[in-house]
Amino acid sequence: MAGILVYVEQKDGAPKKSSLEALGEGARLAKALGAPLGAVVIGPGAAAAAAVAARRGPAKVLVVEGPAAAAFRPASYGRAVAAAARALDATVVLMGASAQGRDLAPAAAARLGTSPVSDCTGASVEGGKVAWTRPVYAGKALARVVNGGPVTVASLRPNAFEPGPEGTAGAVEAFDPGIPEGDLLVVVKEVMAAAAKRVDLTEADIIVSGGRGLKGPEHFGLVEGLAAALGGVVGASRAVVDAGWRPHAEQVGQTGKTVSPKLYVALGISGAIQHLAGMTSSRCIVAVNKDADAPIFKVADYGIVGDVFEVVPALTKAVLAAKGGG
Repeated sequence: MAGILVYVEQKDGAPKKSSLEALGEGARLAKALGAPLGAVVIGPGAAAAAAVAARRGPAKVLVVEGPAAAAFRPASYGRAVAAAARALDATVVLMGASAQGRDLAPAAAARLGTSPVSDCTGASVEGGKVAWTRPVYAGKALARVVNGGPVTVASLRPNAFEPGPEGTAGAVEAFDPGIPEGDLLVVVKEVMAAAAKRVDLTEADIIVSGGRGLKGPEHFGLVEGLAAALGGVVGASRAVVDAGWRPHAEQVGQTGKTVSPKLYVALGISGAIQHLAGMTSSRCIVAVNKDADAPIFKVADYGIVGDVFEVVPALTKAVLAAKGGG
């Protein structure tokens, strides 16, 4: 039977967490379908990342390196993923719905003559076909999608699936997808890396976000303090980012990043539909807002009606005390 291919996104030889989750779901679907599982890793460091991915279920991992794969470009990487899918006779192609995955999925799908199923939060096998679950209408409803075509390209929401266990390593092979260097329409000259390393919002287990209720950028120390105490990262609402209080990389919402952490803490965020669209799939939501009628409380598992300037310091102190640090 035709197989399943997982694109493993990596950096400096280390697979991203969302890709390990895609491998875990790929292995589960492959078992349910009775199909082989394969993977493809592209770019500098691909060989090292392939060695890690090979222990997560795939029978074969294809490695694409060389000048044409030196930097991420949707066109060239999409061509490589499509070529790998054909080489392994894959009818299902999976990848994480990271910033790169959101670019790559439609590029690979176009090469394979299909449309992508984006930002999936669930999957099941029904009648030999994979039925995908994905949020629609800004997260207000869930759609069940079954692709009737011969190939399906699906991106999986980070933190919505579990990584699979390690096992016996599959075969790792070099693969040439035939990407002509002179045919590239876009050439990446330089990649500007962030000065400080931080966990990407989409892969964080704990996120503490601040909104306009903090009244100014000088008060975001409260958010940072609670995030540090919980071992999480800082997020922000669109209003905060638009005001220049925080960088766009921290924005959660429809025009920012869609997140699915184990714990999402919303501080001084009213809960506009655009923000809710980016965080309602969080496993546990805690909200602090002085407005008892704020929409955020409709989706929160736990809510505190109160002033963030009084509640957050108390929360931080309690967390540190529970951890033996305060």
